[in-house]
Amino acid sequence: LDWSNNMIIAKIIFKYENRNINPFSSYGNISPKTDKILLRDIEKEHTILNILEKAEFKVRSDYIYIEQEEHIVDFVFKIIPLLQEHSVIYYSESFKKLASRQKLKFSGALRLNTLTDILEFSFNIDGLDKDELESLLESIKLRKKYYRLKDGTFLPLDTNNIMEIAGLLDYLGLEPEDFKDNLAIIPKFRAFYMDQYIKKSNLKYIERNHSFKELVQNVLEPSDMDFAIPSELNAKLRGYQKFGFKWLKTLVVYGIGGILADDMGLGKTIQVITLILSDKKENGSIPSLVVAPTSLVYNWCAEIEKFAPSLNAAAISGSKEERLKLMENISEYDLVITSYPLIRRDIESYMEYKFRYCILDEAQHIKNPDSQNAISVKQLKAENYFALTGTPIENSLMELWSIFDFVMPGYLFSRSQFSKKYEVPIMGDYGQKELQELGKQIHPFILRRLKEDVLPELPEKIESKITVELTEEQKKLYAVYLHKIKLELQKELEEKGFEKSRFKILSALTRLRQICCHPYLFIENYAGESGKMQLLEEIIPGCIDGGHRILLFSQFTGMLQIIRDWLDKEKISYLYFDGSTPAAERGNLVRNFNEGAGSIFLISLKAGGTGLNLTGADTVIHFDPWWNPAVEEQATDRAYRIGQKKAVQVMKLVSKGTIEEKIYNLQEEKRFLADAVIQPGETLLSKMNREDIMALFEF
Repeated sequence: LDWSNNMIIAKIIFKYENRNINPFSSYGNISPKTDKILLRDIEKEHTILNILEKAEFKVRSDYIYIEQEEHIVDFVFKIIPLLQEHSVIYYSESFKKLASRQKLKFSGALRLNTLTDILEFSFNIDGLDKDELESLLESIKLRKKYYRLKDGTFLPLDTNNIMEIAGLLDYLGLEPEDFKDNLAIIPKFRAFYMDQYIKKSNLKYIERNHSFKELVQNVLEPSDMDFAIPSELNAKLRGYQKFGFKWLKTLVVYGIGGILADDMGLGKTIQVITLILSDKKENGSIPSLVVAPTSLVYNWCAEIEKFAPSLNAAAISGSKEERLKLMENISEYDLVITSYPLIRRDIESYMEYKFRYCILDEAQHIKNPDSQNAISVKQLKAENYFALTGTPIENSLMELWSIFDFVMPGYLFSRSQFSKKYEVPIMGDYGQKELQELGKQIHPFILRRLKEDVLPELPEKIESKITVELTEEQKKLYAVYLHKIKLELQKELEEKGFEKSRFKILSALTRLRQICCHPYLFIENYAGESGKMQLLEEIIPGCIDGGHRILLFSQFTGMLQIIRDWLDKEKISYLYFDGSTPAAERGNLVRNFNEGAGSIFLISLKAGGTGLNLTGADTVIHFDPWWNPAVEEQATDRAYRIGQKKAVQVMKLVSKGTIEEKIYNLQEEKRFLADAVIQPGETLLSKMNREDIMALFEF
C-alpha cells in the first residue's frame, strides 16, 4: 500500500513459493520452466478480491487505486483489518502517516465556578489548535464519518467514543463556536443530566470538580442539607413535608426552579409557606407572588394565617381600582396572592416588580402553552419559579413542556424541538428510549409522592360504580333524541365534513348527558322523573342517618339547582358552591362545612374540583361522569387527604346503556389519554376520529 497524489495505490500479489501472480496484470505472470504444476487457491483469492471490490478500488495497468475520501477512510479503518485476516500487508512511510491517528485523545472538565455561580464546560483534543478543534466539532455534530486534519491524515468519527461526544453536544445544544477558548458556559440545570450521561457513557476523561458533584448530590439528596424548620411555623411537618421543604430550599440555593407534584391532599401549600417563612427569617422580606385558581385565593390567606401569621400576606382581588391600590403596596408584603383570571388582566402592572418567588398553584392551568394563562405568567419576573400540581400531565406531554417552560425556560428545549425529540415518538408508541430519556431529564426537578407511599395511616378509600336505570320517560326521550341527532349529524357530516361538525357533535353529546341526569335540564315542561334523582333521594337520607357528611359534584349547575330544590323541600341542610360564588365567600364556606355546618356540600365540578380541603366529608358522590378521570380524582381528593380520619366512600352514578356508560368505560380503558376525548372545560372534541365519536351515539 502506498499514499501518493491524494490516492491510495495498492499492488496485490498472490505468492506461491517462487511464483508471484498479480491478478490485475497480464504481464509478469509467465510461468517459469518447471516440472511442477501450480494449484491455485481460487477460493481464497476470490475472498481477497471480493473485499477489495467492496472498497471501491479502480484498476489501472498493473495496480489498483482509490481517490474518493470517503472510500479511503472506509478502507483504512474498516477494510484493512479484514484483509489482514487473509493476507500480509506492507505499506510505505507515506501510507503509515495517513493512518497514524486512528484515535483522538480527549480531555474535558465540568466545573461549577463558585465565584461566578456559573457552570463551565471545557473541552480539548490533544494536538489540535482552536480553529481546527472548531472544525472537528462541527464534523462531529453533523455526524460525519471522518475528518481530515490539516496534516492530511484522516480521523474516523463513527467510533462509539465520538458518538457519545456528538450526543452530549446535541443534548446541550452547543455549537462549535460556543467553545470560546475551549470553554462553554451552560445552565446549571444541565448538570444533573450531564452527570448521568458521563457515568453511563464512561467518559472518564471529563473531570467534575467538587462544587459540581456537591450540586448534583445536594439536589438529589436534599435530606442531607442542614436547613432548619423555622420556629415561627405553627405546625409540625411530617417527614416527607420536611424533605419537600429541603428540596425546595436546595433548588433556591442553586437558583433552579422545580415542580412540587405531590399527590392531592399531601400539603403542598404548607411546604411552600415553610420555604417563604425560612427565607424571610434568613434574608429579610422580599415579596413573593402566588397565582392560584379563583377558588383558592382566600384559602391561601387562611393557610398563612393559620400556619405562618408572621408573614404579611394579601389577596389582590376585587375591582380593577381595588387591585391597583393593593398593588401599590406590594413591596410591603411577604406574599401576595392573585388568580389566573386576574393575572391575565393585570399582567402589565405585575411586570414592574421582581419577586423572590413566583409560584403557580394548580399549575395545570398553564398546560396549554397558547393559553392567555400561560402567556401571562411567563412574563413575570422572579429570582425563582415553582409550580405546584398534583397532575403535572393530565392529557399530553406538551402540558409538561409548558409547565417546565415556566419554571426553567429552555430546559426542555424549544416547543418544536421537544415535540420532535420526545412527544412525537412517545405518543407514536415507538419511543420507549425517548420516554426513559425524558424521565431522566425531569427527575431531579419534579418531586412527587403518593398518598399510599407516605401516608400508610390514611383510612381506606372505597370506590364504587352505581349503575342507574333510566325511567321509562327518560328512555323514550333518550331514544327519540338519539335517533333524531344521528340523522342530523349524518346530514351535517355529509354537507360540512367531520372537522366543521365538531361543535354540533359536542352539543349533541351534552344533550344526551343532560337527559341522563334529568331531562328538565333542557326540556322546560318535562314533568317526569329522573332515575338518578330517584336514587339520590334514597341514598342521601340513609347517609345522613348513618352520621355521614357528603360532597356532591356535578358539571351542570342546573342539576345542582334541582337537587337544591329537593333538599329545601326535605329540610336537609346544605352548602352550595359554583363558579359564581365570590372568591371571598369560598373560604368561609369551606371552613363552615369542616366545622360542621350542613350535611351536604353541593359543588360545581369546574369551580371546586381542585385545591379545597374538605375533610369534614367522608362520602363523595359524582352525580355525572366527566370525560377526564384525573378531574374526578381531584374532586374526590377534596375529602381524601391529610386530616381525614374516616374511610371515604366514593360513589359514581352511571346511567345504564347510555353515553355515560361509554364515558366510564373509556375512562377505564384509556385513563392515560383522557385528552383523546374532551379536555376539562368542554373544549371541542380534539383527537378522536369520526368512527370513535360516532360510536358514542349508540344506545
